[in-house]
Amino acid sequence: MKRHTLIFLLLLPLLTPILAHGRAPVQPLSQDPYASALLIDAESGKVLFEANADSTIYPASVLKLMTLYVILDRVEQGALRLDEVVPVTVEAAKIGGSQVYLDPREQFPVDELLYALMVQSANDAAVALATHVAGSKEGFVALMNQKAQELGMKNSRFYSVHGLPPSKGQLPDVTTARDLAILCRELVKRPQALTYTSTQTRDFRDGKFIMRNHNKLLGQVAGADGLKTGYYQAAGFSIAATAQRSGVRIIALVMGSKDRKVRDAKAVELINRGFTLIPPKMETVATAGAVATQQGASVTADTGITFATPQASETDILSGAEEQPDKPDSAGTKRGSSLGLLFIGIGVGFLFFLLALGVVILVMKRRAGNVRSRYRGRG
Repeated sequence: MKRHTLIFLLLLPLLTPILAHGRAPVQPLSQDPYASALLIDAESGKVLFEANADSTIYPASVLKLMTLYVILDRVEQGALRLDEVVPVTVEAAKIGGSQVYLDPREQFPVDELLYALMVQSANDAAVALATHVAGSKEGFVALMNQKAQELGMKNSRFYSVHGLPPSKGQLPDVTTARDLAILCRELVKRPQALTYTSTQTRDFRDGKFIMRNHNKLLGQVAGADGLKTGYYQAAGFSIAATAQRSGVRIIALVMGSKDRKVRDAKAVELINRGFTLIPPKMETVATAGAVATQQGASVTADTGITFATPQASETDILSGAEEQPDKPDSAGTKRGSSLGLLFIGIGVGFLFFLLALGVVILVMKRRAGNVRSRYRGRG
């Protein structure tokens, strides 16, 4: 009896996390540098690079892209409005992991909860939205799997609306990099989806809570505007990333990395490679109506085309460095440079004028001399 008690006490620290959170153990799939990766041209779907793209992986919170897709699909069909109020259920308020700490006494518009879903990766927002749309988590999961099959995601099976590790008695969500690329291609066709995925920070609950996007490529990689990161221990660190430059959109999947920094570095590497393989589809010249975006890119007001900005280095991404605004005297320096160039231009123009005037005078004098010579000859 004492021997059994001793064994139990030795195993208790290992069993406590499972017992406490009700999570079932899952086989670790993460690898170094990643379990799988895929790079595609978003427009054509052409594969530019792949590594184990059909290997089974756990999507973790990258799964929330399917949650977003199902909801936006309902909005497009007219079955749901973005301003529709969503009540918070007790079940949603009790969910763990990343959250915005919803309370059953609260209610929020669909639009606000979608920002919480994509920016904060809020699991409680996912449950609240799913319950409102389908009546239950299980009903929404059925919608997710239905859409996955319609899109041709043949190797995907979802069991949750948020991507958390499976509860006891539940199977883990599974997919592949290739299947996720199909989903990503559908999402980037929707400007509304990119509005959510490109947001870096946003107030929630009237500014009482500040949400911060886990995607560190935003604001650091030229043209980056999505899509979603994910992590839990067995799944590893994953990212579905996209960027648009010169009319070309690239989608990169890096799944199941053991290290977040390695995941991000590989995603940056793939995105940059993609833009070297696909030629630009338009000239990146400034046009009237260009406005600054949150990421520092310029977008024409009439077309919404994003033009490339100077690219951040991988060191900047990994260190979390942010672009620094111009120093107070930089504007004056720029104006001074412009004025200097203006004066130089005027000076050069004046010299050309004097030179031309001298040539004209010289020609006129020669003509006058020739006339006088002919006149004398005739006398």
